[in-house]
Amino acid sequence: MYFLETFYYREENMPKENYYIARLKKQAKALKKQKNIISARALDEIAKQEGYSNWIALLRDFDKKQKLKIPTDKISTTFIESGDIELDEEDLKLLAEERKDELLQNIKFNVLENKKILASHSIDYSIFEPTKTGLKKSILDATQPVRIHFELTNFHHYAKQQQGIEFKKITKAFFLSPSTVRETKMSLYRPLTKKGDPRMWFMALGTFAEAGDQVAIIVFNQAPYLLNLSKVNLNNEIESLKSKISEFVYKYTKKTNTIADELLSKLKELARNPIKAVGHGDTTVGMSIEHALGIIPNCSKHPDYKGIELKSGRANKNKTRTTLFAQVADWSNSHCKSSAEILDKYGYQREDDFKLYCTLSTQEKNSQGLKFEIKEDVLYEWHITEKNNKEVKEPVAVWNGTTLRSRLYEKHSETFWIEVVSTFIDGEEYFNLKSVIHTKMPLLNQLMPLIENGVITMDHLIKRNAKNNRVSEKGPLFKIDKRNLELLFPKPVKYEL
Repeated sequence: MYFLETFYYREENMPKENYYIARLKKQAKALKKQKNIISARALDEIAKQEGYSNWIALLRDFDKKQKLKIPTDKISTTFIESGDIELDEEDLKLLAEERKDELLQNIKFNVLENKKILASHSIDYSIFEPTKTGLKKSILDATQPVRIHFELTNFHHYAKQQQGIEFKKITKAFFLSPSTVRETKMSLYRPLTKKGDPRMWFMALGTFAEAGDQVAIIVFNQAPYLLNLSKVNLNNEIESLKSKISEFVYKYTKKTNTIADELLSKLKELARNPIKAVGHGDTTVGMSIEHALGIIPNCSKHPDYKGIELKSGRANKNKTRTTLFAQVADWSNSHCKSSAEILDKYGYQREDDFKLYCTLSTQEKNSQGLKFEIKEDVLYEWHITEKNNKEVKEPVAVWNGTTLRSRLYEKHSETFWIEVVSTFIDGEEYFNLKSVIHTKMPLLNQLMPLIENGVITMDHLIKRNAKNNRVSEKGPLFKIDKRNLELLFPKPVKYEL
């Protein structure tokens, strides 16, 4: 269900990592014609030339290598800058030993696979990494992704918390491991120094994680559960009936699926007999099912059934495609005040039209000198040049994280895609409910981290028509490589009715 809208670019706009696969497919096509063999065999022969047993093995290895290119978030030691933490010589030595390089590949890949498993079960989370200095001082920075996660789950709002030790909040938390669910205490506070940068701590954290581990925080029943993604294999744990992690995932998904189960039960009951058509035209199927469910027709944009959107169509005619989203910048706070202004400053002439067709990422500036940067839940677009061997940054546009998450939520709410077969009884149309595909909205808290890691990019598609001088913008399109959709979207589940 989760496929991006397709836009056809020339080869110059193809992501660099895709050249390799495109080149091999081109070779396979030529080999197929030369030897008069089927495509699958030609691809396998090309794969063997590259040192792989077959084409599938090549694709799997390529996919793994691309995932390993996703950078791990840098460590956070903001707490030492506030002035209220005294550092001795031993502390300074520890600080110099903090992680600066990437994680080991096997650990990094295991963490990414674990993130994929969490997403597949609709479990949103935030990540923190204990540092050597932080473990010694019993202190963690509550980074921006963590703070947003706490706000989205209504667990804690640092912005509303006053500074000072007397306003510290103490709550219960849990260390979740394969064999135990161990209760501990969590503290949330803002120091008096500077701006009161948010902090947190989990009592006895050193017995659960070590420096460099990637620890997920999952808020469930208004309590944080910690899961060490560096030390577990979630796929194995979930398959184990004895695992405490498997038990936790079952409880989490059962609670979040209550309304979906209720709706599915009603649809199965309706599927026992044909439903008489209500109304005419393209909306007939949806109107008929909503009428049978007792949903009163209205013009509201809110989801149809207790937060779940209903999309209905006849068999073989439901061609619904999903994408990420298009979202213009916050022009009121941007340096450039329109797409036309961005085009005028950074576009290029291509044949008769003046264009700006390019991809932006946080990882590197593109050929037009444009690059993304995230600070305090705001996405900034910069134009970067070099003058006198120094980098010069010019502001272009900004997007607020709240706006981007709202847009993602709008485009991908929880949905039931219902398929029916039409039949006629005594000259009147009836619908037999056949199946439903249940899709859940993406993990909103993962949006900004995925942009920051370069997993989600944005395409400018701005053009001035030479004939009428009009500027059109098909985007900006926020896009994600299909291989990484599993880090953002739960897998669709199909039910036969």
